[in-house]
Amino acid sequence: MDTKEKFVITVAREVGSGGHTVGRKLAQRLGVHYSDKELIRNLREKFNLTTYSIEKLKGEKKSWLADFMNLVAPVPKRELIMDTDSRFVQDLRGDVTTDDIFRAESEILNAIADEDSCVIAGRSGFFVLKDRPNKLDVFITASRENRIQRIVRKQHLTETEAETIMDSIDQSRDNYVKRYTGKSRYDARNYDLVINADNHTEDEIVDIILSYIHT
Repeated sequence: MDTKEKFVITVAREVGSGGHTVGRKLAQRLGVHYSDKELIRNLREKFNLTTYSIEKLKGEKKSWLADFMNLVAPVPKRELIMDTDSRFVQDLRGDVTTDDIFRAESEILNAIADEDSCVIAGRSGFFVLKDRPNKLDVFITASRENRIQRIVRKQHLTETEAETIMDSIDQSRDNYVKRYTGKSRYDARNYDLVINADNHTEDEIVDIILSYIHT
């Protein structure tokens, strides 16, 4: 990958692996835009959904409307890890489907990649942007125990709560990726570089990625 030309790096990660921080720091080191919350914000503006509502919607294999209706109730603790704003659904849109969400994500991802060099967090970027020239796809993983402990530290949860949330998010994200790409997000063949975060700091992982880029 040539960083002297316009480029895009996608960073998919397991929750609790530290991949979000890695993506942000990588973008800072490269001096480019990091797209994560911006994408969610655009989706929220488009569909008037909370962050958790979008994640919940994306993970549903079939009809999501019944469960989505339940989100109008007070926000449970589980939602807090997904939506720091902890706001309620502003406007229930019964016509919104996971197909709408995927199309919106694809449009936004391509618009971001068209604009300038960037680092994009997850969001099926490895597939949506597969025909882009000068692109690098990275996946950050970590052991189950280390992921649980990181969530416990970051979110101030018990190990049981952290494990429940982690498993739910993992399944939801993999369901979504499989539905629209026909691939598992855990398949190493989707990526140019797969990094195990165990025994590495976020800065060390960034160094590994930069070394790979400049090799």
